[in-house]
Amino acid sequence: MKPATIIGFLLIILGIVGFATGGISFTHQKKDVDLGPVQVSHQTKDTLPISPILSTIALIAGVGLVAVGARSR
Repeated sequence: MKPATIIGFLLIILGIVGFATGGISFTHQKKDVDLGPVQVSHQTKDTLPISPILSTIALIAGVGLVAVGARSR
């Protein structure tokens, strides 16, 4: 596969994820207290928002790159 096709597929996946979830979520585990065998920690959930406009642009650009990669064979 050509690099343009691979990047196109990644942009299509990013666009679909942006529409479906509104962003990418991830969790962090932070240690609050570390006293030998006693540890206190908490998890925080952060979301990286992806706007619908960026999702649309990523989807269109991905389809374009896949088409260019397929055409150049």
